[in-house]
Amino acid sequence: MSSGQEWVGGAGGGTPEQGRPGEPAGDVYDWYRRGVQLLADRHPAAAEQLLARAAFAEPQSLSIREALARAQFDAGSYAAAQENFRLVALADPSDDYARFGWGVSAARLGDFETSAKQLALAVAMSPGTAHYQAALRQSRATLAARAGAYGPLLPGAPGYLEPPQQGDGAATRPDSGAAAGTASTGGTGSTGGAGHPDTVDNEEEHQ
Repeated sequence: MSSGQEWVGGAGGGTPEQGRPGEPAGDVYDWYRRGVQLLADRHPAAAEQLLARAAFAEPQSLSIREALARAQFDAGSYAAAQENFRLVALADPSDDYARFGWGVSAARLGDFETSAKQLALAVAMSPGTAHYQAALRQSRATLAARAGAYGPLLPGAPGYLEPPQQGDGAATRPDSGAAAGTASTGGTGSTGGAGHPDTVDNEEEHQ
């Protein structure tokens, strides 16, 4: 994780003009610190607002950007979270947590190919991290199921596609199992029990 790897709001920039309407009190470091605390207190939407301001003022800070990505993930903004985790991972290829965040965000968006690739990199960097391994297994299992590795998919399974209607063409109502099978496998956002992406291994693809 990049947190603490570089100075946040250091000299030479990063402290925007104060006193503008609607601007929170304090400087960039205050926004970052308060945003991280809001995230820890499970208020990801409020954390995202503060951390987005901090990231705009200090765009080169990987600590801020990674914290923002965590807040976006927990708030259900998976596309934005994936992009920020991706930027951190590209800026610091040794950051295994950014790879993990990139992977689980991609899984929530249904891109299991990208998810498996990034999670495999995270596991290679930190092979003893159990939730990295669990997330990778889940993404690979979904890919295998979609490819039919375990036989025909059943209604409700990830990747299941409802077959075309048979008969004289009259519309029939699908049963609840088939309807459920058309739902996205990624979930609809963080629940009360979800923290930052470390915890999603208990949620991913269990449908």
